[in-house]
Amino acid sequence: MNIVTSENITSKQRSKLKSIAANLSPITQIGKGGITDNLLKTLSDALDAHEIIKVNILETADDDARNLAENVAELLEAVPVAVIGRKAIFYRYSRRDKFAHLEF
Repeated sequence: MNIVTSENITSKQRSKLKSIAANLSPITQIGKGGITDNLLKTLSDALDAHEIIKVNILETADDDARNLAENVAELLEAVPVAVIGRKAIFYRYSRRDKFAHLEF
């Protein structure tokens, strides 16, 4: 099985991940505090637990939503699935044992 990364994700896979994320609530928000170690730890733990997460990016954030999402994804080694308005969706294959991985 191939693990999906930013380099090899297809538009079909991206579309499927967006449809999965449509019903998710944002787990946290990024504001004027920006990207902190604590935020990255929270997001990394959430990705390990769920593989796909949604995050709110507040208007008070230091950068625009797309740039922040790209930076966060790079730091987390995750796929920035989409940025829709001020919400970002991230995917990362979970390394946990006995985990029911997303199929798409």
